[in-house]
Amino acid sequence: METLEQVKTSGPIYARDLKDEGHVSGGWWNWHPGKTALEYYWRTGEISICHRAGFQKAYDLSERIIPDEVRLAEVDEAAFVDWSCRSALARTGFATSGEIAAFWDLVTPADARVWVERGLASGELCEVDLETVVKGQVRRCVAFADEVHTFADAPAPPSRVRVLSPFDPVLRDRARAERLFGFSYRIEIFVPEAKRQYGYYVFPLLEGERLIGRIDMKADRKAATLDVRRMWLEPGVKPSAGRLAKLDAELCRLARFTGVDRVDYRDGWLC
Repeated sequence: METLEQVKTSGPIYARDLKDEGHVSGGWWNWHPGKTALEYYWRTGEISICHRAGFQKAYDLSERIIPDEVRLAEVDEAAFVDWSCRSALARTGFATSGEIAAFWDLVTPADARVWVERGLASGELCEVDLETVVKGQVRRCVAFADEVHTFADAPAPPSRVRVLSPFDPVLRDRARAERLFGFSYRIEIFVPEAKRQYGYYVFPLLEGERLIGRIDMKADRKAATLDVRRMWLEPGVKPSAGRLAKLDAELCRLARFTGVDRVDYRDGWLC
């Protein structure tokens, strides 16, 4: 409560404003008590983030940041579970109850399973069989019954190569991405350097409907270059001239987006 009172009195505040002089930082999660309290009140809705200074978040009372007309009154547990499951399935299109629970990570797998059972009983949901990347393996999922017909009408994906954020929704559930695409991915910023397989911040590459590899690159703003350090293609994916041309077009687009002048391919970039 002391932290909340300080936000009420002094907000917006940063976690560093509450840090004890004797606290020694020791990594991403070695939070001091003030930071822990701020995160708790943020996750429970008492406070919100109003702006950032670099990686530092500024916290203030939610009522000062979020307009009254868009703030919801407190909802009961059943309504919250329904919102969480419904919105997760709307974003994934089809999913198991476990994947529905994992999307927001706000309800338990048991809650999601009950929600699915009720949806199937009412006819709002229907079962669909997903053919996975493992030959002959089918995974039973659910979807909204009135949307299943749209699956067959989905437009073909663009054939260009695209660089995805490590936090792209298609990769949010790492196990689901592996089942759908046969692509094993983890972001290694939290992995000790000696144990990293690829690198600190490596981007997945999507071509059409296939995840074809990953790339390690970084914008050097002083040199005005997008430095491509390494690229790893998935087994069976060839570095053909056409594919590399599509990759170069995408990297040139990203260079413009990040405000640098050109793409610089480092020696040995293509593994």
